[in-house]
Amino acid sequence: MKSMILKELGGKLDLLNIPDPIPEKNKVLIKVLSCGLNFADTLLIQGKYQLKPNLPFAPGLEVCGIIERINCTSSELSLGDRVIAIVEGGGLSEKVTASYSSCFKVPEAMTNNEAASFLIAYGTGYLSLKDRAKLKSSENLVVLGASGGIGLTAVELGKALGATVIAVASDTEKLAKAKELGATYLFENSDENLVHKIKSIGGADVIYDPVGGTMFEKVFRASNQCARIIPIGFASGTVPQIPLNIVMVKNIDVIGVHWSAYQKFNLDGFRKNCIELINLRRSYNLGPLISDIFPLKKSNEALEIIRQRKAKGKVVVEMAI
Repeated sequence: MKSMILKELGGKLDLLNIPDPIPEKNKVLIKVLSCGLNFADTLLIQGKYQLKPNLPFAPGLEVCGIIERINCTSSELSLGDRVIAIVEGGGLSEKVTASYSSCFKVPEAMTNNEAASFLIAYGTGYLSLKDRAKLKSSENLVVLGASGGIGLTAVELGKALGATVIAVASDTEKLAKAKELGATYLFENSDENLVHKIKSIGGADVIYDPVGGTMFEKVFRASNQCARIIPIGFASGTVPQIPLNIVMVKNIDVIGVHWSAYQKFNLDGFRKNCIELINLRRSYNLGPLISDIFPLKKSNEALEIIRQRKAKGKVVVEMAI
């Protein structure tokens, strides 16, 4: 099979022919149709992710594909099923193995590219907002980085859960999509009165932050009593410093969310959330918004768009083009 292989951290991927993987016990072999890319893939390539990959390896953490071989006794999956799968790398390949428990049947109305872009972005947001922050319909949700794939999914989910969504992004053009997806208030990062403006509309009950850096440190000061802060990533490249005196005085909860780790220690909860999400998509017509599609051989270009934060939605590698 063809696979985009990383030989050294920080390097480029090479398109190589390698043997097909063999599914171990409780795993399935999937013929990949589409692979959704994430910011985590760029961190893995640079060796800056929480877990460092064993080289050589192929990035790609979520795929849509057809089950070609099953090495488990599951009665839920069959040969030929089209599935969404969360994988531990290897998605940028024509075939990949996945744990049976990380596979979910794709609804007929969902395209391959949509399926390959859905679970990580929406899964992180759904776990963060519904389970961890317990977002209420009467509350204000502030979404930082509300122009990229992760931020936009939080805007959609916040709206679906009934909250008032306050979107913060780098410019007016990027905020237009957040408004279309349900944000009530739109603010630019550079607004000197940002904290005052958020406070004037009721303050922040929940802050969803995939960006970190100075932007978080600014918006944090708009937090209400008993606010919940959800750091899910640091796309700015800087881990913010949280002033614990404000955390104490305002009774704030800082809630860590690492979705792939959650999958390992609470598998039942992980699967329940995924199934709920797929059903919620039907009810609320959730995206994902796909902005860029590349063939496998141009995976480096696809990853560079994410690395430079130029993507206006999800970036997908499609095997058929």
